[in-house]
This record gives sequence, C-alpha cells and structure tokens, in this order.
Amino acid sequence: MKLMIVEDNVRMRQMIRKVIVRTIATVDVIDECSSGDEAIEHYARVQPDWVLMDIEMEPMDGLTASRKILQSHPGAKIIIVTNYDDVRYRRTAAPAGVRGYVLKENLNDLRAIITAEL
Repeated sequence: MKLMIVEDNVRMRQMIRKVIVRTIATVDVIDECSSGDEAIEHYARVQPDWVLMDIEMEPMDGLTASRKILQSHPGAKIIIVTNYDDVRYRRTAAPAGVRGYVLKENLNDLRAIITAEL
C-alpha cells in the first residue's frame, strides 16, 4: 500500500511515519509533502492509496488541497490529521469528501480507518 503524508512540520511527519510503520504492516511506500500545493502535484504523479493531510499549511491549507485532489481524483482517500478539535473544521472537512478526521494526539486511530477499507 502507498501512503502520502502531507505535513509542514518535519518532526510531526516523522512521528506520523513511525506510527504508520509500527501499526500498519501493509504499508510499503510512504511519500511526504510539506504543503497542500505540493500534495496536489505529487498525488497526480504517485496516486497513493491514502493521504494523511494536515489542515494548517502555507501557501495552501489542507482542506483546500483535499478538495482539489478529490475534484481531479474522486476516488482519493484522504484523512485529515490535525491538532484542531474544532467543530468548524470538522464540518468543513466532511463535505470536502475526506474519509476521516484524526487528532495528532490520537495517531493510532489512523490504523482503524485505513484497515477498515482493506
């Protein structure tokens, strides 16, 4: 399985990577991007099975990038991974077409979402 982590904080990308490698044995490729606009370009080339997308990034935020990826690739599977446990963000994420919303303090929750669709 191919997975793409989109996160502007290098340490957080490393932490997400460690959790994924430790908890999901079927992941064999993990690509990384540091911004929403980079994620859009990279998704088109790599077409990963899952995207783990941060919300707060510059110059393009993760919700905008998620919408753009899903417009071009309706089958994309995107999970928002964020520090923001905010009703407003959750309400915006669902209509954008994302498959899940995980707080960074609960990274182990990624496993349940990803493996439920295997």
